[in-house]
Order: sequence, then C-alpha cells, then structure tokens
Amino acid sequence: MTPKRINLALQGGGAHGAFTWGVLDRILTDERLEIAAISGTSAGALNGAAVKRGLAHGSRELARETLENLWTDIGAETDERLAPWLDAFSPMAISQAIEMSPLYQMSDGLGRTVSPYLTGSLSEQALRKIVDGMDFETICSDKGPQFCICATNVRTGKIKIFTGETIGVDSILASACLPTLFPAVEIEGEFFWDGGYTGNPALFPLFEPHLPRDILVVNINPLERPELPVTARDIQNRINEISFNSSLLRELRAIEFVQRLTRSGKIPSDAMKDVLVHMVADDPLMRQLSVATKTVANPIVMAQLRTAGHRAADAFLDRDFDRIGNESSVDLEAMFA
Repeated sequence: MTPKRINLALQGGGAHGAFTWGVLDRILTDERLEIAAISGTSAGALNGAAVKRGLAHGSRELARETLENLWTDIGAETDERLAPWLDAFSPMAISQAIEMSPLYQMSDGLGRTVSPYLTGSLSEQALRKIVDGMDFETICSDKGPQFCICATNVRTGKIKIFTGETIGVDSILASACLPTLFPAVEIEGEFFWDGGYTGNPALFPLFEPHLPRDILVVNINPLERPELPVTARDIQNRINEISFNSSLLRELRAIEFVQRLTRSGKIPSDAMKDVLVHMVADDPLMRQLSVATKTVANPIVMAQLRTAGHRAADAFLDRDFDRIGNESSVDLEAMFA
C-alpha cells in the first residue's frame, strides 16, 4: 500500500506542546502515512525539528527517540511505569496550584511590570542550551520532509518564514520568544518575537504545488470556551488563547473562501490549490489548563498531555483516515458560519 502523504501544521503553546509530541509519536508509528512537509511555531518548531531530524535519516524510530529526548530535557516524565500514578493528578488542580503559588504570582507580576531587558531570562538560557544540542546540519538539509518555522518581525509586524539553512538556534528561539519573558532575538539586524502572533502555525508555505493537498493541524490552544471569563486571570488566559489562534483562523477562513468560490464556479477548480484540512485537538483537556502550565514545565502535566495527544491522534486515524486525500475532515463552512 502506498502511504498517504500529508503536511503537518504544529501550533505553539509552550509546555502544552507535549500534546503535539504525543500526536506525532502516534503518527510516526503509522506507516500508512508519509509526512511531506512540516510548518511549526514555537513549541511546534521544536517538535518539527525533532521529527525532521529522524525522518531525514530515514528513521521513524529516530524521530520518536529525538522527540522523547527533547521533552525529557524540557522536564517531562517519560517513565511509563508511573502512568497510573500520574493519572491520579487532575490537570486543573495542578494548573490552579501553580497559579496560586507565591513564586508564580511574583514572576507573573514581574513579567507584566518589568522589562526582560532589565531582568534577563533564566528560561531563555535553559531553552538555548536545549536548542544548541540539536543537529542543525540534518535539520537544515534537503532530506526528509520540507520544514519551515516562523517568527514575528518586531519592526514591521510581519511574519518571517525560516527554511533550509536559515533555520538555526536563533530562529527557533525567535519563534518561541514571548516578549514579556525574553528579549527579542536579533537575526541579521532584525529583531523577532514569537511566531504565534503572525502564524500559529503558518499554513501558506504548505500550499506549494509539489506538496500534498492535506494539512493536518495540531491545535493546542482551545478555539472555544463556553464560559465567560470573569476573573482577571481567566480574562488574561482567554486573551492569550484568542491572540494565538487568530492567525490560524484567518488562514482557515481564506481556505474556506477559496473553496466557496470554487464550488460556486466563480473561479476555475484548478485556479488555486484545493486544500484539505484536518485537525487533531483536545479542547476539553486544554480548557482545564492555563498560561501557567504553558510557561511552567510541570512533568505530570506534560506526561498527561503526551498521553492525550497519542489518544487524540489515534481517534483521528480511526475516524478520518479514509478522508485523507479525498475530503476535509474539518467543516470550515460550519466553523465560520
């Protein structure tokens, strides 16, 4: 059986990127799929780089191993023997405990009132150490899936796409640079912040003619929350989610607009690429979490997110595998009705 080729679009979201780790780990075990291209932002860029390294060497197992090593370095608990114990902890309870801790409240307050240019950042140094250890010779090569990451140009407010040899330690750090926590990352005289503001993740690099039609979006920021946020912390959390989903929703709306024009006959069916959209997410779980568990890498939460990602990918493959190559499994018309 010839594998179905897909493109991956990997959202950013700090430590919540462990959910994407679980999704990718499951996809890499399914030889019915071939990953043709990856677009990633922030944590999605880190995950994408790990997958790219393994697949560039022609090894799914190496990709899985690189992912696990990455998240172990970040602080995830990877001992499967502890899984039954980890499930005893509620993600919501852990998130609330972090939010109420004096240390988190102090650091959160500092981030809102004191410039990172004055305080520096231990978190940035820790992340740089992890990224420094990546195999960029392989990640930047033409082997394996096409790979790109994005950051936001501070001066122009425009998206910047890094591909090939332009991908490196600084571009990945730029893609993950939250401006209240880290100083802007300088690359060739320009300064960059987190790519989530302009492309979370960027879909348009995946529209190239030689790439497959199918884009699988791994979404780790809840698109909807049924309850109105009324506390100051809940309001800030929802603002964060809306901000980091806005660029993705704009690109999905553009895809839906093209599909509508094609269906109505207003443009020829072959005038623009007919993109098929799929999505893996677990909004009920993500609604239990907050910015606190994005910025504080809690090993229990990350282990639970990995398990949830694996489960969500499994459900997608069981439910929608036959749609890949044939039709979207996301109803964009209903999404934007």
